Amino acid sequence: MIGPFTGNFRFLSNFYPLRRFVWRGEEWPTVEHAFQAAKVMGGPVWERIKLAKTPGEAKRMGRRAALREDWESVKVPIMYELLTIKFRDPYLFRKLLETGEHDLVEINDWGDTFWGVCNGKGENFLGMLLMLVRDDKREIMVAVENYL
Repeated sequence: MIGPFTGNFRFLSNFYPLRRFVWRGEEWPTVEHAFQAAKVMGGPVWERIKLAKTPGEAKRMGRRAALREDWESVKVPIMYELLTIKFRDPYLFRKLLETGEHDLVEINDWGDTFWGVCNGKGENFLGMLLMLVRDDKREIMVAVENYL
């Protein structure tokens, strides 16, 4: 098992600073910034979240924002989309593949039991999506290698 997403595994965190991350035609400093802005999808709050100085600040702003009506039904697909984009970066892609077959668990102490696991309880959707992205990318690599 790999978790929490700190130290050598910080790159798995949505707070990890990205070199070039473009989503919906705009550049974002972290996955967290983009995810929090997705809660509102446009307008002045979107811009303020995008320009937040830190991912923690973006997260706080997203928690205070009025959520779009369909948020509960789109938040997991949006996170998958963002993670897929994040791991197009060759450096991050290689690091993700180096996690092998280990379970990826977003262990936290702030009580997030949807995206992670706190005190041994939680759904770990972030970890599951990371493993899905890893497996999808691995399958693509095998298909390309077999073709060549």
